[in-house]
Amino acid sequence: MKLENEFLYAEISEMGAEVIRIYDKENQRDILWEGDPKYWKRHSPVLFPNVGKTYRNTVRIGGIQYPTSQHGFARDTMFICIKSSKDNASFMILSNEEMKEVYPYDFELHISYQLRGKELEVEWQVKNRTAETMYFTIGGHPAFRFAEAGEKKEDYFLKFPGKTELNYILVDPASGTGVPDQSYPLELEQEMYPVSEEMFEKDALIFDGQLEEVWLCRKDRTPYVGLRCKGFPNFGIWSVKDAPFVCLEPWVGRCDNVGFEGDISEKPGITQLEAGEKFVKAYQIIVA
Repeated sequence: MKLENEFLYAEISEMGAEVIRIYDKENQRDILWEGDPKYWKRHSPVLFPNVGKTYRNTVRIGGIQYPTSQHGFARDTMFICIKSSKDNASFMILSNEEMKEVYPYDFELHISYQLRGKELEVEWQVKNRTAETMYFTIGGHPAFRFAEAGEKKEDYFLKFPGKTELNYILVDPASGTGVPDQSYPLELEQEMYPVSEEMFEKDALIFDGQLEEVWLCRKDRTPYVGLRCKGFPNFGIWSVKDAPFVCLEPWVGRCDNVGFEGDISEKPGITQLEAGEKFVKAYQIIVA
């Protein structure tokens, strides 16, 4: 599916309802990572029904233990396009028996995209079609390629508008789940922090309850691309060694804490959706 306006061109794949291209017409350059499998084969997957990993790759729901996969199954599921125009499109999946083998709820997941000027808005809607409470986490994972060939992480800064200091946690390397008891300071200078390879040596940086807007800036500190996610409780920043991209990840909920083996309803930060109710959340990718 192709979307276009005066400033931007975007392509969305029905596989995972994933944005696979964002092109900046004014500066004649691609903004989104092209998915080179040498580093990372994806572009901007939607993470559902779980963000990140669950402890020991299992989840307990109503006394039954189910297997899980990192970031859930939505990103590898074929969606149906249910609405489209020149500058917007909506996609949907319904739960099926195969999904219920790992996630026992009846649900609808709608993912919509809207171009507005130099912004691409991404909206998620989750509808609970069961007669019981449904629990989930959901997140975005867009990867932004560097503006010029040959640029490295050290050619970029991260900007955190309005922030003077931040704290983040890391994941336990053995289980891939969060270690909330040990946080680390991110010391900012005029809202900025330099990007480096060392920054991602221990995987993603996880921010809880702190970020609603982050920008990737060029070496001269001019804005390049930003992400705004008002009301989102969690945020991840991630990259791969030597890869020419940085992921800015807005999440509603995140990976399990290391050692968590309770019911999904007891998970810190879990989203609870009552029978028949609808969850709606949106974020914006902003091209400078």
